[in-house]
Amino acid sequence: MTRARIGLIGTGFIGRTHAIALSAVGAVFADIEAPVRELLADTTEAAARAAAGALGFARATGDWRELVADPAVDVVDICTPNHLHRDMALAAIGAGKHVWCEKPLANTAREAREIAAAADAAGVRHLMGFNYICNPLLQVARDMIAAGELGDVYAFRGSYLEDYMSDPAVPWSWRCDRALAGSGALADLGSHLINLGHFLLGAVARVNGRLQVVHRTRRDPATGATRAVENEDIARALIEFASGVPGTFEVSRVATGLKCGLAFAVFGTRGALEFDQERMNELRWYDAAAGGARRGFRTLLAGPEHPDYRPFCPAPGHGLGYNDLKVIEARNLLRAVAGGAPAWPDFHEGARVQAVMEAIEASHASGAWTDVGA
Repeated sequence: MTRARIGLIGTGFIGRTHAIALSAVGAVFADIEAPVRELLADTTEAAARAAAGALGFARATGDWRELVADPAVDVVDICTPNHLHRDMALAAIGAGKHVWCEKPLANTAREAREIAAAADAAGVRHLMGFNYICNPLLQVARDMIAAGELGDVYAFRGSYLEDYMSDPAVPWSWRCDRALAGSGALADLGSHLINLGHFLLGAVARVNGRLQVVHRTRRDPATGATRAVENEDIARALIEFASGVPGTFEVSRVATGLKCGLAFAVFGTRGALEFDQERMNELRWYDAAAGGARRGFRTLLAGPEHPDYRPFCPAPGHGLGYNDLKVIEARNLLRAVAGGAPAWPDFHEGARVQAVMEAIEASHASGAWTDVGA
């Protein structure tokens, strides 16, 4: 495989996770040649140089446009605030680069579809940063559902609850600004939950949603002034998958005590599955055929018999972590770039997720069930 040359834009929390994944992926997966960490862009030249040295990138720039145009960059990796994704992705695609973009793909479904169409027209590979579905146990869960091991699935319950903005003293940030972040908890957390629902059970067809702002103002640390929070803290929705399976979504960035509460349950006529990201190496399975006094949920521990676990560790029960999921995600991107096959979740999935988010917002405004747009 030819070594892909990576240009990374953004060095916050997510940018660092991408850099860690790029540094590890060649060591973990034998079929992947370690990518070249070629160029890093940040908001200033000084910040970019400091981050490049820390994260192992050869060069730095304070202008993301220079990175996109650089002939030594094959893949543009976008890890910036939401409102910048569209322009950066379209510029990279226009320059013939492959693109790895963090979620959400854009601030509107129309923009997301525009990006996906441009990527297809240019013939470049594209991947979304939905890392949670890279968990080997979630791949097991999807396989069990597809194989009919739960019987006929008749219900889904999903939530993504965190408390990073539960304290009213948490300052105002770009995540509270509609123009910069788009939606609030939906964009930041709900996008992952929607993608997870798609991964397990297919497309969401219609929704009945409600939004809630808990802390309506926050203090702007730059000015000291009180500013309005322009998007939701909590989103809840009744949903219906295209298959007819009903379910629920609940998303919150103010769920006191929850740190990474991405969780789901799937119920079927022959059994059920439960998962909680805070215990990401455990999948709970109920087999309705098991009888007797010891009937109950079994806990499946992640181990080398599950997809993508063994390259990290040959022993069961030792567990993977958040950054390991990003390593698997980086592997998926690099395989697609080298082999020419599409990656998934791609920008079309990013657009589908955005459409579900918009349908929940539209349902809140109308008070009625709303179909998810194409």
